[in-house]
Amino acid sequence: MEYKVVHTDDVPMTDLSAVDEIPPDLQIRAIDEVLETDDVQIKLWYFEPGEEIQYHAHSEQEELFYVVEGEFSLKLGRSGEEEFVDAGPGTFWIAKPEIGHGHRYVGDDQGVVLALGAPAVEDPGLDPHEIEAE
Repeated sequence: MEYKVVHTDDVPMTDLSAVDEIPPDLQIRAIDEVLETDDVQIKLWYFEPGEEIQYHAHSEQEELFYVVEGEFSLKLGRSGEEEFVDAGPGTFWIAKPEIGHGHRYVGDDQGVVLALGAPAVEDPGLDPHEIEAE
């Protein structure tokens, strides 16, 4: 297939609390699965107040994030050099391989973040405190 078009509402919502192997217990729409992407992972993450993706890093994957709705507090940077940054709708941020990143939803309603990761490989989260700086 050379192309495919899908509306967000047509992508099934997955409740990650039902999947023991995948923290955190958030809801996502796996856009990449519906579009059958080969080289990039594309997810819409849905957050309720106080929910977060904990500070972590990946060995190979670069991730780009975009705030669609809501207000977030980001934790970004190498271990010992972390910074906290506020991010609202329209904000992008990137996490290169081996760079720590995490975000907490600090809004009052529902927050939504678009996450793109490449390469599209299984790249489980690493503890940024165990990665040696180059």
